[in-house]
Amino acid sequence: MSDEDAGKALQKRLLGEYYQSLGDAGRSGQKVAYLFVPGNVVELLRCFDMLPVYPEINALQCGIKKMAGDLILRAENIGYSSDVCGYVKNDIGLMLSDRQSPFGPLPKPDLLVCNYSGCNTFVKWFEALAHFYGAELFVLDIPYLRERGPSTADIEYVVAQLEELADVCARTSGVPFDRERLKRVTSLSYAAEKLWVDVLHAARSRPSPFDAYFEAVFYMAPLNILRGTEGCVEYYRLLLEELVSRQKEGRGPVPEEKFRVVVEGPPPWPHFRSFWELFKRWGVCAVASTYSKVGGLFDQGVFHDPAQPMESIARYAMNSYTNWNLGLRLDLLRQYLREYEADALIIHSVKSCRSFSVGQADFRDVLAKEEGVPTLMVESDLADPRYYSEAQLKNRIDAFFESLAHRRLVGG
Repeated sequence: MSDEDAGKALQKRLLGEYYQSLGDAGRSGQKVAYLFVPGNVVELLRCFDMLPVYPEINALQCGIKKMAGDLILRAENIGYSSDVCGYVKNDIGLMLSDRQSPFGPLPKPDLLVCNYSGCNTFVKWFEALAHFYGAELFVLDIPYLRERGPSTADIEYVVAQLEELADVCARTSGVPFDRERLKRVTSLSYAAEKLWVDVLHAARSRPSPFDAYFEAVFYMAPLNILRGTEGCVEYYRLLLEELVSRQKEGRGPVPEEKFRVVVEGPPPWPHFRSFWELFKRWGVCAVASTYSKVGGLFDQGVFHDPAQPMESIARYAMNSYTNWNLGLRLDLLRQYLREYEADALIIHSVKSCRSFSVGQADFRDVLAKEEGVPTLMVESDLADPRYYSEAQLKNRIDAFFESLAHRRLVGG
């Protein structure tokens, strides 16, 4: 079995076991905690044997499996506006459908951990779930990152909340807090995060051995769902070996890499494949993306640290991409364009996700008009299939890459 086959088989098995455990939670009596992907504190929850559930991941899976449209309509039928985040409405729709996800039934939450990190919708989302499920809600207030790194006061503020959360988890689960266990869990997170950074940096090669947007969104799944486990570390070891093999063979995700791009914004999950094809037909390969950092800015040196587990969890939680101010986000795009020798920036603006879409028009204006970076901005939605117009997107994308190709031809 090749490294690629072994990696895919391991990912399938690990995620299958995870969803099986969610389906069995009601019978096994294992406690369940809902939390968000950006800035999440799963390392702490693992110390109390609590099963993590990520509503955003459930929503994107529903989008890929063509379930999101009906679920969103269910939420709108009980009063949710068309302007509300598609992920929120998908999750409410799942609840109204007895929590039947594409991978089986989801358990009710025993604890809702709202790790508020850059998106004010998170708070209202979990307030609604607390009302519907009658579950305890813990809001972890994460300071917005105003400078390149958090202040000592900010870290101490979050650590104090984490200590309070540990008490809540111990009471909910009946498992006492073991700080040595937290060190072991964070050491596994660190090992997986370091390997993931090596995976991301493989895209510096020409051609890139993988697409750092359309493929990376699947590669990052174990890090988002299974971080802090031995299986997660092993998956990234196998993935890196496969990418190194592709590099040696000069093999990439498109037959010929003609354009290298950086992508800003989440993908349109209900139309993921067709959206990708609009770029592949032009020989486009994404060599870096901001969405692949939504679960952590590890490539910016933000890692979990077993020597300082609580402090590093706090630092990680503040360094979610959507928790960075707009100046920091713009600097990151500049870094990626330079570091990965990209030809252009693609911005996918999402109608119902303000935490990502805010500031994107400014990014386009600064990079395109002031710095001369070819920039294309298109719009649809990450969950709601009604806002995707393939013909319109195709016209915009084709015109953009025709222009780039012409510029190369005439030496512009």
